[in-house]
Amino acid sequence: MKPLNESRRLRYFSFFYLYVMQGIPAGFATTAICNYLAGQGIQSQIIGTFAAIVGIPWIIQIIWGPIIDRYQYSVIGHRKQWLVLTQAVAGMASLSLLLVDDPIKEISLLTIVFFIHSVFASIQDASADAIAIDVTPENERGRVNAFMRGGFLIGYAVGSAALSWMMHTHGYHAAVGLQSFILIVLTVVTYIIKLDKKDSLLPSFKKKESDTMIGTKDSESNPSLRLLFTELYKGVTARQNFSLFCIILLVYMLISFFIGGYSYYIIHDLHWSDKEVSILQGAWGSILTLLIIFIGGVLSDYIGSSKLMRMVMLGIGCYLIIMNSLFSFWHSKALTTSGLILWNFADPLFSVATFPLLMNMCRLKVQGSQFTAYMALINFSGIVGGYAIGWAQTFVKVYWLGLFSGIVIITALIYLQIKNKHSVL
Repeated sequence: MKPLNESRRLRYFSFFYLYVMQGIPAGFATTAICNYLAGQGIQSQIIGTFAAIVGIPWIIQIIWGPIIDRYQYSVIGHRKQWLVLTQAVAGMASLSLLLVDDPIKEISLLTIVFFIHSVFASIQDASADAIAIDVTPENERGRVNAFMRGGFLIGYAVGSAALSWMMHTHGYHAAVGLQSFILIVLTVVTYIIKLDKKDSLLPSFKKKESDTMIGTKDSESNPSLRLLFTELYKGVTARQNFSLFCIILLVYMLISFFIGGYSYYIIHDLHWSDKEVSILQGAWGSILTLLIIFIGGVLSDYIGSSKLMRMVMLGIGCYLIIMNSLFSFWHSKALTTSGLILWNFADPLFSVATFPLLMNMCRLKVQGSQFTAYMALINFSGIVGGYAIGWAQTFVKVYWLGLFSGIVIITALIYLQIKNKHSVL
């Protein structure tokens, strides 16, 4: 049992820090920078366009998945080459953000450089997702996803809160420099850490069997791209899973839709400082959220992901309906602060509930590619939500949009309950 315990600890640690690494630039771009632009009076549709363009590379992960599976074996370890190379280039791309002298006057250049960074960060994310589903036993997927989302949350808190504070205190370039330093250091960690206990620090051209963190994987020849894309299409379009996945996409889109509009409204209409909002979104409540995520991961493994997903949907739907019905009291700082902190639970908890479901929906031959495709489509739904709210707010107040979102989620939950009559919340 000792080797298994060591493998489990290594697995949890690896996925935790890998997702910390992904969360930092995500928090910096989508919260710290977006809130900073809002605080400087930039229009909501321009901010929405910035967020959408920066997120485009995360949509095309559906292409990266099969390519990663096609070339999954290398001289430095199983799939490890994808992590190390893309992390290194993403770190260099982060450094190139220093080329932007003034983010407000050079939004176009800022967008282009963030887009380039996102291209390589998205390949890194696809690689980590593929490894996660490959090495995680079904009875541990809830807990592993808790470590993944927990790591992302911590990274997001650093990117949104710490880097926002750094940007306001020491300037934009200091924040970019700190982000780049962290990413480069963590890239070195990825190179040094042994995802496979037989890996060596120096590349080895000697053929060997690759033992994963939970067992042994035969070093078969890499499958063809044609086979991978064919199996991927069958997996994603499978009738029995398609309607459930569409509901998951809808909820993710509405989560992104509301929070983008809520943050902008607080800064633009209630006149909060963007620094204050970023710190609230990224720091306060993070420890409590992390605890709840880990509890959710354990619950997912013990009561089932499907049941937990419906419980989380009920919570999100009720929150949106109640919070937006109280819009006339949003001037109360206590209420608005509580609303921001509580909303921190929404995306992580929904992810902990749904990711194990998505893993179990994947076909064996292309489980890495299919899970990555699901992640790409979820990223796409979030980008659509963030882009749509930027334009919708020019016509309708965010509280009406939030109320509508809550009603839609409750309606989707009722549909799931009817479809699964024998399931009880």
